[in-house]
Amino acid sequence: MRLAYADPPYLGCCGRYGHRHERPYGCWDEPTTHADLLTDLKKYDGWAYSLSTVSLRAVLPFAPDDVRIGAWVKPWCSFKANDPGYAWEPVLFRSSRNKNERGRDRPTTRDWHAEQSRRRMKQSFFFGAKPDGFCRWVLDLIGYRDGDEFDDFFPGSGIMGRVVAQGVLL
Repeated sequence: MRLAYADPPYLGCCGRYGHRHERPYGCWDEPTTHADLLTDLKKYDGWAYSLSTVSLRAVLPFAPDDVRIGAWVKPWCSFKANDPGYAWEPVLFRSSRNKNERGRDRPTTRDWHAEQSRRRMKQSFFFGAKPDGFCRWVLDLIGYRDGDEFDDFFPGSGIMGRVVAQGVLL
């Protein structure tokens, strides 16, 4: 199976990354740039795409009709006065394997995952780096198995590649 994960700069956050516009994509402050990336992901058997709650409305229309939305719930988040906290992040995903292909020996994967962000855990200085458990959850959502071809569109801190290299996932 060919699988992929994309964690691009979130819509409206391109400046945090110095407006690096990796080819073939443009400015991440533009919804059409996210649409182009989602088009590229459709070429894979399974994939996941991280985004922010504020960009979900703008990006979701570009996703295929059968896409699902998972939730990464962050037990601790920063709060601003009189403003709901950003305590979860959506993850669009398409699994590479249907329920019959997953096998009864694998536990059911929830469509949500709760874990502190690496920033809060102070384990990464790379803005937006995800924790190990999040990476394992995403790989399970998309049906990853050892030996599958896997592309990380935005390797950043390299954590997803390290988790894949650890081998067998639940």
